[in-house]
Amino acid sequence: MHRRPRLTRISSPAGGTPRRSRLPRLAPAAGAVVLLTVSGCSGAVDVAPPAHADSAACAAAAKAWPQTVSGLARRDTTSDSPAVAAWGDPAVIARCGLAALAPTTDPCLEVNGVGWVQTTLSDGKRFTTFGTDPAIEVLVPATYAPEGLLLPVFTDAAKALPTTGHACR
Repeated sequence: MHRRPRLTRISSPAGGTPRRSRLPRLAPAAGAVVLLTVSGCSGAVDVAPPAHADSAACAAAAKAWPQTVSGLARRDTTSDSPAVAAWGDPAVIARCGLAALAPTTDPCLEVNGVGWVQTTLSDGKRFTTFGTDPAIEVLVPATYAPEGLLLPVFTDAAKALPTTGHACR
């Protein structure tokens, strides 16, 4: 039986009044740019590994990457780093090895016990783990809206990372 994702809280990790909802609220982001591209429908997804992709923590997280994301098959990437993965066309992209996020006023979702800071991009959403070091980034094209509903499959990978004590509030 397929479990429904548990989106328990939407709030600001820097404080404020929590708003409970089943679906994430959309928030504008100024100047957000996606630096990753797809090189053709059947080609490998062009993805650069983050600075700390070769860490032991990311090696553990990469072992927990899902086989599929909402029925989307895994795709090859131009990176040989296991800390980088992609699924579907247009590609959902996950990268482990980003610097831990500092408190922010951007919306923060708690999904299955994992905090995700949401940034609106011109063509979808970026979700970055909040409270892990290193962090995982998941880029979800607007094609898969509501984008936050794809996050539950990344729970095991995110929970493989060391925590910082920060949480969505």
